[in-house]
Amino acid sequence: MNTTSQRALVLTLVAALLVLTRLHLPTTFGHIGPLPDASWAAFFIGGYYLRSWSRWAFPLFMAAAVAVDYIVISGQGINFWTHYCVSQAYWFLLPAYGAMWAGGALLRRYQTASHGRTLALLVGTLLASVTVCHLLSQGSFYWLSPVVSEPTLAGWWKNFSDWYLPYLRVAAIYVGVAVIVHVMVEQVVRLAKPHGRTAD
Repeated sequence: MNTTSQRALVLTLVAALLVLTRLHLPTTFGHIGPLPDASWAAFFIGGYYLRSWSRWAFPLFMAAAVAVDYIVISGQGINFWTHYCVSQAYWFLLPAYGAMWAGGALLRRYQTASHGRTLALLVGTLLASVTVCHLLSQGSFYWLSPVVSEPTLAGWWKNFSDWYLPYLRVAAIYVGVAVIVHVMVEQVVRLAKPHGRTAD
């Protein structure tokens, strides 16, 4: 499989993860319910694997996210443009998800052969990306959405801190699973390569 085919496969899988978890479809795991929304992690993973395709892959992911929101909201019999989530703050998802994508792209650009250094870089870029994403998405919703009638700095901080760790945890779990899959695939590819024969 060539590099283009690999990227196309990754794009398909990560976009599917974004769409299916954003739709909040029920799982087949008994009473677990829908899987948590993987959107933040999907943009981070997309930025890592699809960095050279960012010009069109990032807009594609954004279009998919908005399309899913439209389907979910319209499916409830609600006008998409009048839904409380679709205020001025909704458009801040563009730079918010852009921060996640940029984090993945930076990780790809600066990773090294040193596993320890790459792991530290992964933790740092993921933490920074989630923080900026949360500041933009949560902050814009709190300050610009009509849902919060009397915003205050204390109220914003409580809302920010209440939701920060849950969002970070979900993103970290999905990215962690992606790392495990990445390492496993690398090992399978390495073992599948033919080894040079030794002389008799």
